[in-house]
Amino acid sequence: MVLLDGERIVAVAEGVDPPEGVEIIDLEEATLLPGLVDTHVHLVFDASADLVETLDARDDEGARDAIVSAARTAALGGVTTVRDLGDRRYLTLPVRGAPGLPTIVCAGPPITTPGGHCHFLGGETERGTDAVRRAVHTHASRGVDVIKVMASGGLLTPGTRESESQFSADELRAIVDEAHDLGLPVTAHAHGTPAIVDALAAGVDGLEHATFWADEGIESPDDVIAEIGARRLPIGATAGFAPAPDAPLDEETSARVPAIVANVFRLQDAGATIVPGTDAGVHPSKPHDVVRYAVEQLVLLGMPAEVALRAATSEGAEVCGLGDRKGRIAEGYDADLLAVDGDPLADPSALHAIRAVFLRGDRMR
Repeated sequence: MVLLDGERIVAVAEGVDPPEGVEIIDLEEATLLPGLVDTHVHLVFDASADLVETLDARDDEGARDAIVSAARTAALGGVTTVRDLGDRRYLTLPVRGAPGLPTIVCAGPPITTPGGHCHFLGGETERGTDAVRRAVHTHASRGVDVIKVMASGGLLTPGTRESESQFSADELRAIVDEAHDLGLPVTAHAHGTPAIVDALAAGVDGLEHATFWADEGIESPDDVIAEIGARRLPIGATAGFAPAPDAPLDEETSARVPAIVANVFRLQDAGATIVPGTDAGVHPSKPHDVVRYAVEQLVLLGMPAEVALRAATSEGAEVCGLGDRKGRIAEGYDADLLAVDGDPLADPSALHAIRAVFLRGDRMR
């Protein structure tokens, strides 16, 4: 029995009668889990094959409508908390706390270099330590929850490369120092080894992707992996792919996936916190409820089911800064619940057999 009062869980018990007068919802033989947490989404992207062009064609009102639609898709798919690591011009911030939508942790537009990765989202900053400090201060003044910095290039942006760094080590250190002075954590988009090394030296609070992408393949530097593990640093692994037969990954990325996966498990063995930061929204295989597929696929790759489920619930909540009220079915926690048919510990595909979703105490389906 899980007793809800408004948005909170007030009791969890077994073998006792519910209090008189409460509404009883009998989910029969369903398995009850905390709502899922995705630590890396882009609600402003619509997971289409031409998502950048589609976004560019939308005015701010249309983009905000798309954000709301994407967030509803996540909620109906059992994803009750998301961390949005890149919107356009802060459009996601006013959506926070809206009824019927997941809890949203917002970064606003990611901080990037002129013409850098995802510059079209509005987070370009001039180079230099003073300029990047001003960029952080601007984000903080707009009310973001986390700072996202593009330490390397990325696939979505022509003219940038995953293997190449975008900011100097001094600039990254200035970003982190300014953010920490303002009480904000920093997570860094970092593919190439040099960007990862500089982000580590700067003291970031987390790394997104961390693929160790090089021009000729995927690197696997023992010393860097050991340092990440020693720090217990959160790694947003870009896991989870929904079926999208009409939009396969490009050949170069597909060829590198096995080595990237091997690095994820090396990082986990070294002590890093691995959470599924799916990058939802950036590809047709990345719909906004894709984190269910991440859990299933991590298990198929060899991760114990209980570890994968914790990564997508309690550990994901910790990474989002919400570990004291999200990701667990416990007294005092938010009433974010997912009920599924079957046992996801035995068969993670049971996460797709959704019986019910409760979002801060309200039943969504």
